[in-house]
Amino acid sequence: MLYWLLYEQLFPHFGPARLFGYVTFRTAFASLTALFLSIFLGPWLIRKLREFQIGQHIREEVTGHQKKAGTPTMGGVLIVISVVVPTLLWANLANAYVWIAMFGLLSFGAIGFYDDFTKVKKMRNLGLTARKKFALQVVSSILVGLMLLGLHSRGGYETSMNIPFLKSFQPNLLVESWLASPWTYPFAFAFFFLFLVIVLAGSSNAVNLTDGLDGLAIGLMVIAAGAMTILTYLSGHRQFAEYLDLARLPGSSELTIFCGAMTGASLGFLWYNAHPAEVFMGDVGALGLGGAMGTVAVLIKQEALLLFIGGVYVLELMSVVLQVASFKLRKKRIFKMAPLHHHFELLGWHEAKVITRFWILGLIMALFALTTLKLR
Repeated sequence: MLYWLLYEQLFPHFGPARLFGYVTFRTAFASLTALFLSIFLGPWLIRKLREFQIGQHIREEVTGHQKKAGTPTMGGVLIVISVVVPTLLWANLANAYVWIAMFGLLSFGAIGFYDDFTKVKKMRNLGLTARKKFALQVVSSILVGLMLLGLHSRGGYETSMNIPFLKSFQPNLLVESWLASPWTYPFAFAFFFLFLVIVLAGSSNAVNLTDGLDGLAIGLMVIAAGAMTILTYLSGHRQFAEYLDLARLPGSSELTIFCGAMTGASLGFLWYNAHPAEVFMGDVGALGLGGAMGTVAVLIKQEALLLFIGGVYVLELMSVVLQVASFKLRKKRIFKMAPLHHHFELLGWHEAKVITRFWILGLIMALFALTTLKLR
């Protein structure tokens, strides 16, 4: 909106308005807008959530956290608003990448909102069934995939993905050997959509599982979204993309503004979610942010690198998968409790220590991810 007004309309008549055409300038303002919007609206939202008695119910088996029962939840609504509004203000709204990324945020956020609302209505910690939640995530992933295929048909999206450390190996998600004959088209598209479901649903669920301690998930999102901001800028910059041998995606530069808004909104929400938390993000925030992060990774062809950028999220998800598999197959548990952060709590680590150390690990893994761009 402001891009159109201050750059496209004003710049021809007022030279200094060229600043509003620079992605870096608009990203900085989008980040600050998201940060201050989140901080400014936070007290009002927390007060409204208390008025509507939208409080968090704590699992009985999570010892030491019962005192948090009743803390307002669904604060993720604040995050979503603080991402969408700055993006609408500062991004080029004629860019398809921006709308696909926002759809990823809003669609997965809507699933989380439905889940949170169900929990509040039933006055317990269980909302949607796992099967119903996953089915909705599959639908959202397929819709994102259809948008990507539409963009690909117009030459605006590349289906070959980058692999860390392997410069010449760039597998095509629409497996080219399957596209050699019309008879094999269904296999190519089935693989494409299956891959999207794994990335998007996996990313959203990983963030959701990590959201169990005050500030843990949102602090890691500040780090991950910051790393994604750098990646989207590099992918959309011709010289940097050529130098680092990244997929050249001119339109992806506008995603820098979206990721910058995610970083600012996450930082602003951390102001109220830091230990002891005044509000929880709930599934609306966790699923929305995870879905958005996965969507951006797919758009800029860095799905593999997402494993490192969101490394702690992946560890949390895998701890649950391994715990469930081990108990079903061997009737034994690997961890004292899953997700992983609760395991360390039961080992005697204070909540604040778990959070800080997981943040440090997340930062190390994000920095490692960025170093792999040249180590290929």
